Parts: sequence; structure tokens; C-alpha cells
Amino acid sequence: MKISKNTIFIAGGTSGIGLEVALRLTDEGNKVIVGGRRLERLEEIRNSHPTIGTVGINVDDKDSIRHAYEEVTASHPDLNVLITMSGIMEPENLKTPDFLQVAERTVTTNILGTIRLVAQFIPFLSTKDSAAILTISSALAFVPLPITPTYNASKAAIHMFTESMRVQLADTSIQCIEIAPPGVRTTMMGQENSESAMPIDAFVAEVISLLKANPEAKEIVVEAAAPLRNAEINGNYDEILTMLS
Repeated sequence: MKISKNTIFIAGGTSGIGLEVALRLTDEGNKVIVGGRRLERLEEIRNSHPTIGTVGINVDDKDSIRHAYEEVTASHPDLNVLITMSGIMEPENLKTPDFLQVAERTVTTNILGTIRLVAQFIPFLSTKDSAAILTISSALAFVPLPITPTYNASKAAIHMFTESMRVQLADTSIQCIEIAPPGVRTTMMGQENSESAMPIDAFVAEVISLLKANPEAKEIVVEAAAPLRNAEINGNYDEILTMLS
């Protein structure tokens, strides 16, 4: 993926990692449009960062995805990059029946949201000479955090979906890139002050650096995520799982 002169839509880009990615990619010389469901956040972004476009979208709703797609492609016909950033992460206790509600929400947002976005945008992006779809999995797709079983499963699904999508789209102009973050200091799971989590700005800076260094990258795995990503290969999967438990 070229790092500049793109028009990029980030679904789930109104806070946390998504907003930091939007700001960094804007600084790199891209036109960026962020989407989110919280209208007050969209207004704040318009006021604070007038060069960044905004559009309302709820990835849990396929009609909302379609409406956002129509709005973004009509106002930005040169759009060539989609980043599927939307995601939720909640703890679950499988010994209690209410975990199913969390599981269903997680599957709807993390898996169906990504798949619906991809399905909506592939035909349009395939008409562009230089296009890319960036999905967000997690280091926990490779070694699970036991307290969030459905989140782990959803990110493993995104990993496998992206692997398959890359093969199926190999004869198109669309490059498929998976980003697998480690724990990052966001409000997700209350990690914003966690010393064991990576600062958002440092994480995104490393992602941008890796994209610059390898424009043909299939996966972006920062150094902090590598131990989980490579645990099975390195033979210390059980050790890391025990640590996460």
C-alpha cells in the first residue's frame, strides 16, 4: 500500500486507535474520512480536525453500512482504501447464561461488521488502480485472553477471513493487509492507563513505519504483538496462555 495520496475511509475511526490512525494518515498526505455511530464525536472531529471528513455509520446495521457507502463514494469518488476499524471487547463468564448477549454483540460488530463492509466496498474498490482493504485482527487471535473468549474468536475469524480474501482478490487491484495489535492504551477493557499496554501514538507510529518499509506487506505486526503472533511457531504457546490466564 502506498502511504500517501490515498483517499481512505476508516469505519470506526472516531476515537482510540482509529482516530490516531486517521490523524497520522492525514499527516502523511492522505484524504481521510472517518465513520462512527456517535454523532457527538463526529461533530467534535469536524470542529477539531476540519480536514478530516466524517460520516455516520453503525456497522451492526447493514442498511447503515450501505448508506455510508453511498455517501462516501458519492462525495469522494476517488476513494481507494477501506480500513475496518470498528470493534468491541467485553469480558465473558461462560458459567453464567448472560455471556451469550456479549458473545452475540461481539460477533455482530467484529465479524459481521467487517464482512458487511468488505462486501459493500469490494466492487467499488476493484475499479481503482491502487486499492487496499486493511482489517484489524489482534495478537489475541493467536493466543487467547481467556476472559474474552468471543473477542479472541472474532479476531481469529478476521485473520482467516483476511487470509482467504487476499487469495480470492489476488487477481484484482485490491491489496489485503491485516493489522494485529497488541494490548493498546484505549478505553477498551479499561486499558487506557495500563502500563502493560502500548501507548496509542507509539503503536500507530510503528504501524505507519512498517507500512512505509514494506508497501507489499500482508500483515502488520508490531514488536509488542510478535510474541503472541509467533507463540506456536516458537514453541511457547502454553507458557504465554498461562501468563494471559
